[in-house]
Amino acid sequence: MPSLPSMGSDPAAPVPLPAESVPAVPADPAGPVRHQDHGTWLVQFTGRVLVVCPRCGGRALVLPRPGLAKPKYFSSLLFQPRRLACAACGATADWSAQERGAGLVGVSVGGTEDPFFRRPLWLQTRCAGRILWAYDEEHVDALAAYVGARLRERHTSPTLSMFARMPAWMKSAARRDEVMAGLETLRTLAGLAAPADRSDAAHERGDRPRHQGSVLFRGGPY
Repeated sequence: MPSLPSMGSDPAAPVPLPAESVPAVPADPAGPVRHQDHGTWLVQFTGRVLVVCPRCGGRALVLPRPGLAKPKYFSSLLFQPRRLACAACGATADWSAQERGAGLVGVSVGGTEDPFFRRPLWLQTRCAGRILWAYDEEHVDALAAYVGARLRERHTSPTLSMFARMPAWMKSAARRDEVMAGLETLRTLAGLAAPADRSDAAHERGDRPRHQGSVLFRGGPY
């Protein structure tokens, strides 16, 4: 699956947390399902990322390090220190943003690896001749709400919206049933954790996105 960048030309620019995105809801009981996009960024789903454990091959979690304040801007998630932890084998690792002079270099989101530790995502499956992936269950739900909608309304700039920048095959009405089935497979995978449960699509692919050059200058919490 192609990279799904979620930001425009200046991903490090402060963007306040918006109101909750409106989920897909029926316009009326007999009408088609409608999706309203109010500017959901892909980076919003990096607060919890399911990955393949580097030690045992089971499911591990990438989370913000304990004790950090909730970020004021979504763009801050590109720099927020992370911890990888596997409940099965006890493997742990910490990540901090690289330093560049007085600033911190942020990650780039998208592709089938987590943006921090570069581990294969746990939620991957083959779909329509491509790889369908997601960071966690919330990400799967957001994709399903969009893909399953018959009416799609955008209330924000397409340069900021994850949905506007999704690949055409995922947005195609002809592929809707196939993509929805793939997303259901990802939901099932999210509830599994053993190495034997790992998808045959969840392996290193080297499809990380081009770095966008985002830099956070010191003075913030990190």
